[in-house]
Amino acid sequence: MSAINVMSYRGYQASMTFDPDDKIIVGRVIDIDDIIGFHGESISEFENAFHEAIDDYLDACAKLDQEPDKPASGRLMLRVDPAIHAAAIKAAKRERTSLNQWAAKVLAQAAHAQRSGVEAG
Repeated sequence: MSAINVMSYRGYQASMTFDPDDKIIVGRVIDIDDIIGFHGESISEFENAFHEAIDDYLDACAKLDQEPDKPASGRLMLRVDPAIHAAAIKAAKRERTSLNQWAAKVLAQAAHAQRSGVEAG
């Protein structure tokens, strides 16, 4: 059975999975679309490989004049018309939930509809 843990560096997180067949720790940067993978035979080797992979990725993006993919923080600040804000507060109250929970649900539904090719709203 493999254990999965997470390591962080420069705002990026990597999954850590032990491969018992090859006796290595396999890593992959998570929560971004770009694929960044690496491995190590020990925790320190894994950590060095992770740091090197992120540094190389950021250097390559800079050389290509391309914005690197970054994981979302989970914090979102919106500026909306006060009438929309008031309507959202009322909708959340009707559902007996917080505005944050209501907005997260509505955003998730809109994102899912967008991915599915259905127009939201």
